[in-house]
Amino acid sequence: MFSQEKFGERLKEVRRFHGEKQSELGEIIGIGKAQVSEMESGKKSTTIEKFALICEHYQVSADYLLGFTDEK
Repeated sequence: MFSQEKFGERLKEVRRFHGEKQSELGEIIGIGKAQVSEMESGKKSTTIEKFALICEHYQVSADYLLGFTDEK
C-alpha cells in the first residue's frame, strides 16, 4: 500500500546517497527547496512528471520510491 511518508523517507535516502541538497534536487525537477522538504516529510506529493524526473535522475525504480519493493 502506498504511503506518502514512505515515499518521503526513500526520496530523502536516495538524495542523500547521491550527495545532493534539497535545493539541488528542486532545481533539477523545477520546484523550490521547501517543496522538496514537504515531499520528504510526507506532507506533500508531486506530479507524475516530476516523479518520473526523480526516478530518472537517481536511476531508481518507481516501485522502490513508492515503497512497493525494496529493490532499487
